[in-house]
Amino acid sequence: MEEFALEVKDVSISYRILNNVSIRKTLFHRRTRNEIFEAVKHVSFAVKPGGILGIIGQNGSGKSTLLRSIAGVFAPNEGTIDLHGHNISLMALGVGFKANLTGRQNILLSGMLMGFSRQEITDRMPEIVAFADIGDFIDRPVRTYSSGMHSKLAFSITAMLETDIMLVDEVLSVGDEQFQRKSLAKMRQLITDESRTVLIVSHNINTLQELCGQVLWMHAGEARELGEPAKVLKDYTEFMAG
Repeated sequence: MEEFALEVKDVSISYRILNNVSIRKTLFHRRTRNEIFEAVKHVSFAVKPGGILGIIGQNGSGKSTLLRSIAGVFAPNEGTIDLHGHNISLMALGVGFKANLTGRQNILLSGMLMGFSRQEITDRMPEIVAFADIGDFIDRPVRTYSSGMHSKLAFSITAMLETDIMLVDEVLSVGDEQFQRKSLAKMRQLITDESRTVLIVSHNINTLQELCGQVLWMHAGEARELGEPAKVLKDYTEFMAG
């Protein structure tokens, strides 16, 4: 049997959307219709240890929803996600940080949620703070951060507290140009470890072409194509142009 670091089998994820209703309708009608939105529809794939899978698709195609489900932010409605005992981390804007805690406090909290001990996080704290390079903001509440600062801290935590499986959601494309170069260089360094598995959600064709061994194209919640980056990205580019 082939060994995999991660297996996603027939995963479907749905949301219940509450329709806007007036107070009058609420008072006189006990039931309101709710719309079910299928964000991910029967998606399956597997990634070997050390594999790098890129995920691309239009906004609303289900990419980030799928990644958050793999990270355990929420459970799929159908199907299974098997991490085979590996620890996992998610780099994404708006996920995991407590707005009223400082950057330093969020480093500690995020690290503990990833399974690291307080001492391990404390030992790595100077590296994380230095890489994030957000100055005095590290000791200010995260709610005061710009999106660029948020992405820098999110990337730094996951990059310095290395897990078996890394999920990266658009963080490489956010922040100033200098940080983008630095984060891309760090990502290259991390993925040279043949035991580390990486999933990258991005709209950046060049990033996926350079870093990934395979690319999954998602469209309207479905896995439209999975294969070699050059072929999948060419098909995606032509689809978007047409």
